[in-house]
Amino acid sequence: MHTDLIALAQALGKAALKQNATVATAESCTAGGIAFMITEVAGSSDWFDRGFVTYSNRSKVELLGVKEATLTAHGAVSEETAAEMVLGALAHSQADAAVAVTGIAGPGGAVPGKPVGTVFIGWGRRADAPQVKRFQFEGNRQAVRAQTVAEALKGLISLLS
Repeated sequence: MHTDLIALAQALGKAALKQNATVATAESCTAGGIAFMITEVAGSSDWFDRGFVTYSNRSKVELLGVKEATLTAHGAVSEETAAEMVLGALAHSQADAAVAVTGIAGPGGAVPGKPVGTVFIGWGRRADAPQVKRFQFEGNRQAVRAQTVAEALKGLISLLS
C-alpha cells in the first residue's frame, strides 16, 4: 500500500506542477499521513505549502477557524466540519488547493450513524466552494487511515487535473 500511496503522491505532484499550484492539508484521523506521503516525493517543496494536524476539536477551532457551533451541531466527523477545515486550510496558508479529512479510524469512537470507518474528505480551491464526500472504509485502524490517505490524494489529483 505504501508504494501505491507514493505513486499517488507523485501523480499529485505532476498535476500540481502542471497547474502551477500549491497544496495544503488539514488532517484529523490521518494525523499527518497525507502530508507524510506528499513529502515522500522528492521536490514536493515546489508544490506542497503546509499541513495542519488538527486532531482535537480545540485545534480545529484555533488553527483552522472551524466554528464551535459547527462542532456542537454536527460533530467533528461531519460534512460541515470537513468543509470548514478545507476553508481554514486555504485561509491559513498560501496554497491554491486543500484537502481535509476527519473520521473515525477505530477501534473505538463510533457513535450512532457514524460507525468505525466513517470518514469525510473535503477538497477545495480558493475560487470554489469545498466539495465533501462521505466514505465508509473497512478494516482496522491502519487500513482505514491508508484508504483515507489514498482517497484524499486521488481527490486532489482530480481537483488539479
